[in-house]
Amino acid sequence: MDALSILLAGWLGRGEPAVLVTVDEARGSTPREAGAGMLVGRDATAGTVGGGRLEWIAVETARRMLDEGPSETLLDLPLGPATGQCCGGHVVLRLETANDATVAGLAARERAEAAARPALLLFGAGHVGRAMAAAFAPLPLRLLWLDERAQEFPATIPPGVERIVTGSPLDHVAAAPAGAGYLVLTHSHALDFDIAEAVLRRSDAAYAGMIGSATKRARFERWYGARGRDAAALARLTCPIGAALTGDKRPEVIAAVVAAEVLVAFARPPQPSSSG
Repeated sequence: MDALSILLAGWLGRGEPAVLVTVDEARGSTPREAGAGMLVGRDATAGTVGGGRLEWIAVETARRMLDEGPSETLLDLPLGPATGQCCGGHVVLRLETANDATVAGLAARERAEAAARPALLLFGAGHVGRAMAAAFAPLPLRLLWLDERAQEFPATIPPGVERIVTGSPLDHVAAAPAGAGYLVLTHSHALDFDIAEAVLRRSDAAYAGMIGSATKRARFERWYGARGRDAAALARLTCPIGAALTGDKRPEVIAAVVAAEVLVAFARPPQPSSSG
């Protein structure tokens, strides 16, 4: 899906006026966080500030602004009394009639948000890798998709995914930022093992996952121990990935379960950065 700034630029370029609605404050239990936003045009909306009665009020107010003004307003909404929603929190919405400066400000905010996203390195562009890339592309992550086989990547890369053709995947493990996540599912068990070992030696991965079975994990653990590595590090390895769902091996299903695993892992407190 296009960023709101791109959508807004298109609307304004076609002469379609719009209002940018932003969650200015969010206190207590609220459906969206501060900074969440949506666009409201006369006949369309994009994005969301939480849905339900709250969003209906925002849309109705925005459309009155397009017809009657003012150019900016605040809505101070306690969710229980004002909207009949049971969240119980308190939301302040800022509504502003959009112009070119709004587009520029929105684009700058989107760039800052993108730069702050955690990195996820996806190794392997086979059939499961392609399903993973499609599942992760819309999520708030920086997805780096790596394989040495350029021909394995699809002709169209999902928006927001960085395609990297490389024969040196370990260099990318070494260069990854602290707190990154890693998904290892290449065409070679030997290469999987080398990458997984490099990830575990960093010790700062938010998520370290390797595709496989219980048998593959046992083989990796023997291989890892034979190289003199710290056995305690193996507790940080998720293998098999997507183990919460057994018996269904369709790539798209595996990708959905693994996406949930990764998001939960990124929500945990960051681990200290070190290598060994």
